[in-house]
Parts: sequence; structure tokens; C-alpha cells
Amino acid sequence: MPRFRAEDLRQIGYQLFQAAGCTVEDAAAVVDHLVESNLFGHDSHGVLRYYEYTLAIREGRFQPQAQPEIVQERACTAVVDGNGALGQVGATFATNLAIQKAKQHGVATVVLRNTSHIGRAGAYPLLAARSGMMAQILVNAGHLGYQIAPFGGLDGRLSTNPLAFAAPRRQDPPIMLDMTTSVVAEGKIRVAINRGDKVPEGWIIDAQGNPSTDPNDFRKDPPGAILPLGGPVSHKGYGLSIMVELLGGALSGQGCAAGERSMVSNGVLLTVYSIPHFSDLETYYDEVETMIDYVKSSRTASGFKEILLPGEPEFRSAQGRERAGIEVDETTWTRIKDEMLNFGVDPGQWVPE
Repeated sequence: MPRFRAEDLRQIGYQLFQAAGCTVEDAAAVVDHLVESNLFGHDSHGVLRYYEYTLAIREGRFQPQAQPEIVQERACTAVVDGNGALGQVGATFATNLAIQKAKQHGVATVVLRNTSHIGRAGAYPLLAARSGMMAQILVNAGHLGYQIAPFGGLDGRLSTNPLAFAAPRRQDPPIMLDMTTSVVAEGKIRVAINRGDKVPEGWIIDAQGNPSTDPNDFRKDPPGAILPLGGPVSHKGYGLSIMVELLGGALSGQGCAAGERSMVSNGVLLTVYSIPHFSDLETYYDEVETMIDYVKSSRTASGFKEILLPGEPEFRSAQGRERAGIEVDETTWTRIKDEMLNFGVDPGQWVPE
């Protein structure tokens, strides 16, 4: 597969999204987010989305020059309408607003709607954690509802409905939980299709409800479905998914799963917590590090060398991929080049390593 330096992928993205009509600042918000996703090992939310987003711009579904606005506001809350802006633009605006409010009032909750696809949910609590705050986010997909089978069902009726959380540490990178309420993100099925790979058992069922390892079964007509998180206790993932639908979808005004097959926008609920409003900051850091030391002191199970915190795999992946480069499958690279040509950008200036 072609391999690129992270900085080259950024420059490709900057050129492409600016040519598609984004400002320099908005192009950077989108591209830096997507490349960081690749660095973190989440290729399903990385540059694979370059061609998806620019296609949506060409089709008029995403608005490259739109700007989010606050449509309702109180001291500790706000409703933000993205006005069709690219998701990373809207979600970054909402996160920064929540951070500002939480610094003043201790806690702030901001909901966001009409902002297309916000990308990797964990990026936004991480932004708050890098500012020394705790945060959590719940994200649905509006009226989209065909990807995930409910517990006990065979037909897709829900979306992947991710949730994420991040908390700062005294010196080390933040703790960061970033997960879907389904057993896997839908984007990972796309990655498998593009690469011609099978998927692990337990990820999907075909249209008849049979277990499958062929990712194409998910996209057939009639389609298969991704399973909710939890395996034999997948009622837990299903329950969390319903919670995200209501908090991320109904409360934001974006709406809940209703069978639509294309997504207009994520619905988002983000809450930020200012630690000094609740605890002495040094006491907080002491408690965090004591807990981490205790958790990591556990004996390791067979096949494990150490206990990792949520987020540690991503930060270690970023270090390795910064050095070694990022692999991009041939299908993705070809479609990115096609989109560059659609917007008058010469892809020939970029040669994989």
C-alpha cells in the first residue's frame, strides 16, 4: 500500500479542501483532525474521509463556507447550529464554547446540530483535556438508522452512536476513551472493503441474520447489519445506543434514528468539567496517578506484556506512525486523486514513499 508522511497527507488535504471552498482555517480544522485519526490508528476516520467529504461538497450536502452560530444560550448551556458547516468546524466551535463556559461556571453542556459528520468523537474531549479539563461527548447520526441491529433483532435500526471521554494527567498524555456502542465503527467495514480484507467473526451479520466475515454482506441489497457492543451481553451496547440517540439526537434537535440511509448531520451533546470547581487540582492529579499505578500493578494475563490505559494505544500509534509514515490503501488513494482532479488540484506532485 502507498505510504505517506503525516505532513504530506496534511498538505494534500489543505490543498484539496481549500480548492473545495474552505477557508484556510476551516481546511486545517478538518485535515488536522483526519490525519490525527490516522496517526492514532483510526484509519476509518482518517484521510479515507477526504474523498467522502469533498464528494458531499460537490453534491451540495456539506457547505464549505458555512459557519456555526449560537441559537440559544444560558450561563452553562448552549445550542449551536452548524448551518451545514463541515463537522470538524462545528464541533470544534462547540467544544471551545463549552470550555469557555466551564472555566467560568464549572460545568457546561453544549449541543450541536446541522453540522454534517464530526469525525472521530474522541478528538473533542481530548481538546478539553489538553486545556486541563474533563469532558465527555455523545454523538448520534440524526435520522440515519440502518447500520446496527438492535439487541434481539436482525435488521439495522440504529447508528454506531459513539461516545468518548478524556481527562488530563499531570505530565503524561490524557486518559482518553473513544468507543462506539456497536461492536465496531462502520468506517472499519469501509476500510476492510477497500483493502479486500475479511472482518473478524462477531462484527456483522448478513441480511438473513447469519454471522459473516465478508464486509460486502453489510452493503448488499438487502443489507446486513453490524452488531451492538457486548457479544453475549450486547443488550448493554444496545442500551447505551438508545441513550446516545436520546441525548445526542433528541436533545440536540438533530433527531433520532428513523431509517434514513444517508446522514445529514451528527447530533452532539458535549459536557466539559472544570476540575478546580470541584477539587484541588494537585489533589486530583495525585488521585489520578495513584489509581493508574495501582491498576497497572496487576499481573498480566497470557498474551499481554503490560496494562494500558484508555488512550495509550492511540498515543503510541501516533509516535510510531510519525516515524514510519501512514499507509493508505490503493482504493482510498485513487479516490483522493480523483477528487483532487475534480477540484483542479494536480495529484502528480504527491508521490508515496
